[in-house]
Amino acid sequence: MIEGETGTGKELIAEAIHKSSDRSNGPFVKLNCAAIPAGLLESELFGHERGAYTGAVARGIGRFERANRGTLFLDEIGDLPLELQPKLLRVIQERQFERLGGAATIHTDVRVICATHRNLVEMVHEREFRADLFYRLSVFPIELPPLRERPEDIPSLVQHFAMAYAARMRKPIEHIPDDVMTALVRYDWPGNVRELQNFIERSVILTRGAELRAPIAELVNQGTPNWVLRTLADADRTHIIATLRQTNRVVGGQNGASAKLGLKRTTLIAKMRNPGISKGTLSWAPAH
Repeated sequence: MIEGETGTGKELIAEAIHKSSDRSNGPFVKLNCAAIPAGLLESELFGHERGAYTGAVARGIGRFERANRGTLFLDEIGDLPLELQPKLLRVIQERQFERLGGAATIHTDVRVICATHRNLVEMVHEREFRADLFYRLSVFPIELPPLRERPEDIPSLVQHFAMAYAARMRKPIEHIPDDVMTALVRYDWPGNVRELQNFIERSVILTRGAELRAPIAELVNQGTPNWVLRTLADADRTHIIATLRQTNRVVGGQNGASAKLGLKRTTLIAKMRNPGISKGTLSWAPAH
């Protein structure tokens, strides 16, 4: 059982366990219990025979059958409907099941890895999750800490994501400025590694030149990233202000804000007027 907040990389850990095990030559089969309608989950897990339900025009092979001699990863196990939990418990304990609408017993040899961001102990107390299934799945629990509890990992992750996206987008990024890295390490990352990855991808898209230009002014430690709650115009305004402060209010020239933003000087000045960036906001004067 892999437990952790959304975005901590539970699926990657599950796949790493599979690849480093004696089952690495077998299949690694995934199923997100929250992404499949409740009425179809049983068929997805155990398969179905032809005519088992309306629309079942052919036999369907379920995930347990596909994962034979390999690993089945059940993501968001906390969203598994109560009526299916006894059937999942049975196949894990007895290693056998029947397809939906079928009578033949099928034997399977599957390692089951589950993941959830929910508190299953509380769900058991609220009778939203079966206690017997919980104890069966929790033979070997793994707790993934959120990214805010392991800031020492952030520089390596930033470097990896930045270079990977730069190569994919064919951008000549070679360096990550110290102020950018410092801001990224200090941010709480409520969305964890997934949020960091998406932020770096967006930063690479915005970058022109060899240095990563990340919109770090958008990062506010209030539980939710600032850019989620604001309009695009607000985000644009914040990015312009941050860049002008970095260039000591210099707009034009090789080291000016317009060059760092990849804009013409006249275009940047127009953008500065539209959001209403004033002397009171920045104490700047467009003299350059």
